[in-house]
Amino acid sequence: MSSITIRNFDDDLKASLRLRAARHGVSMEQEVRNILQSALAAEASPASGLALAMRIHQRFQGLDADGMAPLQRTPARAVPDLG
Repeated sequence: MSSITIRNFDDDLKASLRLRAARHGVSMEQEVRNILQSALAAEASPASGLALAMRIHQRFQGLDADGMAPLQRTPARAVPDLG
């Protein structure tokens, strides 16, 4: 397994991390691993906003929207009289 060193780590951030780890019943090191794993999994998830935006972009990338005919609109329906 690899290790990582984080320099210039804010004391308040470390205190918050210590409290969060204690609430979850794990070490600070394990809590950092959990946070990183959760953040990276959410980013890589197909349901994440960035992944969805990239898929939409790729799907419609070749379309020439300027050359498309405008949508034909129809008048709105009349509001029904319920009284």
